[in-house]
Amino acid sequence: MPIISRAHNTTLERMAAPSSALPNHYFSIDDILATQEKVPCILENKFEGLGYLDQSTTDPDLEAGTKIEFPFWLVKSFRRYIAPETPKQYREGYRHILSADPNVVDLHRLSPYYYTFGQKLLSLPLPDVEDIGKTLVKTFQGRLRYIMDSSHNALNTDVTEKINKLDEMERQLFATGQRSLHNFHKWENRETEKLVTSTMVSNIRKRKRISVIPQDS
Repeated sequence: MPIISRAHNTTLERMAAPSSALPNHYFSIDDILATQEKVPCILENKFEGLGYLDQSTTDPDLEAGTKIEFPFWLVKSFRRYIAPETPKQYREGYRHILSADPNVVDLHRLSPYYYTFGQKLLSLPLPDVEDIGKTLVKTFQGRLRYIMDSSHNALNTDVTEKINKLDEMERQLFATGQRSLHNFHKWENRETEKLVTSTMVSNIRKRKRISVIPQDS
């Protein structure tokens, strides 16, 4: 369907864009939730009074060299004082699995916002950032056919099992595919061509009928 194709092209363009070109969608709930995903980091400086962030220690401070996970939005703010590492779901082991057969992987379990979060990681100084970008594009391309076929063959059925392994962006594409199929069926059955009386014309007719009703003397 054309709608799926346009969504497909737009998504690939966003994934292939340089990290500096990726916008932060301030009012997007999905974007906000994606920035909550955790990034493993190594502290390069001592963080005084922040020991409570590391539940594995009772020290009041976070010492330099401590390994700890921070949400992505905080990593962006602390970039000068920490060394971010690649989250496990984007490391080489998972990249090999995805390259072998992306359709068997439960992306939603790895990260509900796998693509959105992955794009944000491209702005961090990670050693494998280029490989992450390539994996995002190839994974999406490899799973798109399944998403299209599933959405076009599940119009009036329970889709829970079909979307369980899809991340949030893929679920939106799945819903788009179903809407396009639904609209196609409406067009095929000529349901989109049915003419109905406008409210304004209907109200005028009602007034005319009322005006011709004889009034009691």
